[in-house]
Amino acid sequence: MISPSSQPLADAGPTPAPPLREAALARAETWIFDLDNTLYPAQCNLFAQIDQRMGHFIAELFGVDAVEAKQRQKGFFQTHGTTLRGLMVEHGVDPQAFLDFVHDIDVSVVAPLPQLTEALDRLPGRKLIYTNGTVAHADRVLARLGIADRFEGVFDIVASAYLPKPQEPPYRQLVERFGIAPQRSVMVEDMARNLKPAAGLGMTTIWVPTASAWAQPDPGDDHIHHVAPDLAAFLAALPLD
Repeated sequence: MISPSSQPLADAGPTPAPPLREAALARAETWIFDLDNTLYPAQCNLFAQIDQRMGHFIAELFGVDAVEAKQRQKGFFQTHGTTLRGLMVEHGVDPQAFLDFVHDIDVSVVAPLPQLTEALDRLPGRKLIYTNGTVAHADRVLARLGIADRFEGVFDIVASAYLPKPQEPPYRQLVERFGIAPQRSVMVEDMARNLKPAAGLGMTTIWVPTASAWAQPDPGDDHIHHVAPDLAAFLAALPLD
């Protein structure tokens, strides 16, 4: 269980894993990774670019200024989990047009991480991406990181029928599509609440903390099994042999 008062600092080292949980990691057959702010440092701040483009999209769609667009964007997010879901449900917006527009960003700020590559290579089993973004966005980011060939597949917002994490149905769709055995799987995420459905299915969870208020666990949460402020270091330190 993790409470806000016990959250690790962003520059802290990897948190040691309890023996039973370490065993679950060592026997994992499938590793499921979130993409943004998980596989690359949150300091890259790609979401700031995406957020700005979402504001532009809303401003143009409704003919409003930037301030009004931001208010509407926040309302969609708070009510529906993502801006896109709100636009679709309330206004029938074409999701593909929105996704293509908001992911047209500069990913050059993402740099290769050799330590992460090495850490991924030593993990047992296969590796997948589960993202609220798109396959195209994931492909661009993974290419920048130099790890695109380390992943068997990408499960994106389109594959989930535009239902975002942490809604539960897409997690079950992911499990079915890739033939995942949850009890022998690990999910890695920067958004604490997105790990709850994974834990509910029986997966072992790893939280990558960031400074984002939206990413923090709630008091009393017990679905976070490991905390990895430095994901590459955490994975590299796992006793897998």
